[in-house]
Amino acid sequence: MDKNKVILIIDDDQNNIFALKLALKSRGFQALGCLSAEEGIAQLQGNSTIAVVLMDMMMPEIDGYEATRLIRQSWSSVRLPIIAVTAQAMPGDREKCLAAGANGYISKPIDIELLVHMLGELAG
Repeated sequence: MDKNKVILIIDDDQNNIFALKLALKSRGFQALGCLSAEEGIAQLQGNSTIAVVLMDMMMPEIDGYEATRLIRQSWSSVRLPIIAVTAQAMPGDREKCLAAGANGYISKPIDIELLVHMLGELAG
């Protein structure tokens, strides 16, 4: 992934955003954090530097499934990788995330090396 591009983290937990931003920064990536799906969707509008979205699937108001569907509807002509990030790791959860429009799935706690590998595959 181009190091000039930005990873957008959408998660309702400020601690998760902080930890992910720190881990990604230590590997040379830039990241933005948003505490809600609404804020994340607003951040996407007119921001061409965002290369990938890390979407928490379990958020209040608009959850990650709905947010992913909204992004896919609004930016259908843009190839924007979305990685579902969730504590849900039961059988069928990965498929549910992919059916909502995510390109990848990673469970919490996040294996940062696996995430970096996914970023390379999806946004490389």
